[in-house]
Amino acid sequence: MLLFLNIHNLSLPIEDPVLKFLLVLIIILGAPLLLNKIKVPHLLGLIIAGAIVGPNGFNLLSRDSSIVVTGTTGLLYIMFLAGLEIDMGDFKKNKWKSLAYGLITFIPPFVLGYFGAVYLLHFSNLSSVLFASLFSSQTLITYPMISKMGIAKNKAVNITVGGTMITDIATLLVLAIVVGMVQGNVTSIFWIKLSGFFVLFSLVVLLGFPVIGRWFFKNVEDKISQYIFVLVMIYLAALLAELAGLEAIIGAFFAGLALNRLIPHTSSLMNRVEFVGNAIFIPFFLISVGMLIDFKVFFKSYETLMVSGIMLVSSIGGKYIASVISQKVFGFSKDEGMLVFGLSTASAAATLATVMVGYNIVLSETETGEPVRLLNEHVLNGSILLILISCTVASFVSMASARKIADKENTDTISGSNREKENILLAITHPDTLEKMVNLGLTVKAASNTENIYALNVINEDKNESSEKNAEKLLDQAVDQAAAADVKLKPLKRYDNDVVNGISNVVKEQNITDLIIGLEDEKGFSPTFVYNLYNGYLQNENINLLVYHAAQPISTVSHYAVMIPANAEKEPGFFHALFRVWNVARNSGATMTFYAPENIINILQKIVRKVNIEAEFIIMNHWRDAETTASKLGENQALIIIMAKKGMPSYIPQMKLLPDFLNQHLHENNYLLVFPFAESPDSEAPEVRSVRNHGDFVEIGNIVSRIFK
Repeated sequence: MLLFLNIHNLSLPIEDPVLKFLLVLIIILGAPLLLNKIKVPHLLGLIIAGAIVGPNGFNLLSRDSSIVVTGTTGLLYIMFLAGLEIDMGDFKKNKWKSLAYGLITFIPPFVLGYFGAVYLLHFSNLSSVLFASLFSSQTLITYPMISKMGIAKNKAVNITVGGTMITDIATLLVLAIVVGMVQGNVTSIFWIKLSGFFVLFSLVVLLGFPVIGRWFFKNVEDKISQYIFVLVMIYLAALLAELAGLEAIIGAFFAGLALNRLIPHTSSLMNRVEFVGNAIFIPFFLISVGMLIDFKVFFKSYETLMVSGIMLVSSIGGKYIASVISQKVFGFSKDEGMLVFGLSTASAAATLATVMVGYNIVLSETETGEPVRLLNEHVLNGSILLILISCTVASFVSMASARKIADKENTDTISGSNREKENILLAITHPDTLEKMVNLGLTVKAASNTENIYALNVINEDKNESSEKNAEKLLDQAVDQAAAADVKLKPLKRYDNDVVNGISNVVKEQNITDLIIGLEDEKGFSPTFVYNLYNGYLQNENINLLVYHAAQPISTVSHYAVMIPANAEKEPGFFHALFRVWNVARNSGATMTFYAPENIINILQKIVRKVNIEAEFIIMNHWRDAETTASKLGENQALIIIMAKKGMPSYIPQMKLLPDFLNQHLHENNYLLVFPFAESPDSEAPEVRSVRNHGDFVEIGNIVSRIFK
C-alpha cells in the first residue's frame, strides 16, 4: 500500500529509481522496434526520445548524475569499440592515409567556421578560432550500426576511424591552446608540458596496457572478471587522458587500440563487450544527448537562428567537402565516399565539450554586469541544434551507404567463391583442453559459419553411467562457450571401443572438412597419440587436420612463426589450410612471420595485398632452418607448421621427428600442426582447381581474396 502511494504521488521529473530506469529501458526497447518499421535509424529515435522525455520536453526525466555517468560510459564505449574493432594490419598499412584524412576532415569545416565567425558574426579572433574548431571534430555515433552490418574492416571505415582520432586530438589541442592564451599561460613551459604529457600518456596506454592485459588474461579465466577488467581499462585510459590535458574519449580510443590484439573478434569476451555496450551504455548516451535539445530557444531569438545556420553550413558542408576530397584522394567508390561523410558528420562529444568550456570562460562584463563569454549563449543553443541535425544526417547517410556496400560485398562473396561448405569437428576428450579447442575453432572458422561446428566425445561401448555423464558435461561446456560468441555448436556423442574409429566414422557421417585434435599441455605428443595420428587420423585423405597444443590462451599470443615446406603449393589442400592460418591472423590480430621457399613467398605476398594481415616474409630453403627458428621462440610466441601426409609433394622424412622436437623445445609455447587434405573434395572451388592444375599463380591473389572473404 505504501509503495502504491509513493508511485501515485509522483512529481515530475520522476525520481523513483525503479520507475525511472524502467522508462529508459522501455525507450531503448521500443525506439528501434518502432522506427525500424518506418526505415528510420534507431540511433536518431533514441536522441529524439531523449528530447521528448528530457527537461526541455515533457520533463519526465532529469539529466541528473545517473544519466550523465551512464551516458559518459556509452560515449567512451563508442570510442573504445572503434579502437577495438579496427583492423590493426590495415590501420598500420593506412596510417599515413588516416593522418592525411584527419587533416582533410579538419581543414574545410575549420575554414568555413572561421570566416563565418569573423565576417558574419563579428567574433574576436580567439573566439573565432575556438568557434571554428567546433566543426572539425566528429563523433562516431553511427559506428555501432556500421559494425553490425559487417563492414567495420572496410578501408574507408578504417581510414575514417583512424582520422577521427587525429581530428579530435587537433580540435582538443586548439581548445587547450585557446584557453591557455585567454588565461595568459601560453609560454614555452606550456608547450613542453602539453607535448610531454601527450607522449607520456601514449606510451603508458599503448605500451603498458597490452602488458597488463596479457598478464591478466593469462592468469584470470573468470569471464565476469575479464569483462570488468576491460571496463577498468577504459576508464583508466580516459582518466589518464584527462590528466594529460586531453579529452577522455581519446583515452578510450587508445585503450581500444591497446587491447585490440588481446580480445579476438570471434571471442566470447568480444561478444560480451559489444552486447553490453549496444544494449545499455550506448543507448543511454544517445538519450542523454537528446535531453540537451531545447526546441523552444530557436523561436526566441533571430540571432540564435543565424548562428545555428552558420554552424550547420560550416559543420555539415565542411564535412561533405572533406568527404568528396577524400573520395578523390584515396580512390573510394561513391558509396564509400558517402559512408565517410555519414561517419564524420555527427557532432556531439568533442563539440559539446568545447562549447561548454568556451561558454564557461568569462572574458569581461558589460556595463549592466552581464558576462562577456568566449562563446556566447547563441553558440551554446546552436550547438544543440547542430547535434540533432548532424546526428540525423549521419544516421540516414550512414545507413543508406553502408547497406549498399554490405550488399555489394555479400554479392561479390557469393558470386566469387564456390568453396565447399565448411564443417569443423572438435574432438573433445579432456576438460583441460576444451576451452582452448573451442577458442581455436572460433578463430579458424569462416566469419559466415555460425552453425556448422561440432564437438564430439567418444564413449567406450562398455558404457557406464559416469563416463556418459562426463561426456555430457564436457559437451555442455563446449556448447555454452560457443554460444557466448553467438555460435551454435552441435554436440555429438559416439559409442565406440576405439576413439580413432569413432572420430573417423563421425568425420564421414557429417562431411567434416576440418578436424581439430587437442594435445594435453603436460603430455604433448605421447607415443600413443603419435601412433594414433599416423595410423589413424591421417588415414582420412579428405579432411584438413589441425593438431593443437595450447600452453596459454590464444588471445595472448602476439606473434606466430609459420613454417611452409617446399612444394606445399602443389598439394590439393594447401589453400584450404592457408585459409585457416589467415583466419588466425585476422581474428587474433597477431603478427605472422612466414618462412617458406621463394616461390611460395611470392604467392603469399600476392594474397596479402588482397587480404591484408600483419605479415613478414623470410625465405627459407632448408627444413633445418625451420627447426632452428622454432627452437628460439620466446614468450607469447607460437608456431604454425604446414605439414604433409606421406607420399605428398611436400613431405620430407624429418617431419616424422617433429613430435620429439616439439616436446623438447616448445612445451611452454602454443603450436599448431596443419595437415592439408591429400585428395581434393569434389566441391572444391573450381577457380582454385583450375589455377592449381595449370600451375599459373599470376592471379592467385585475386582468386584467394574472394575465397577468404
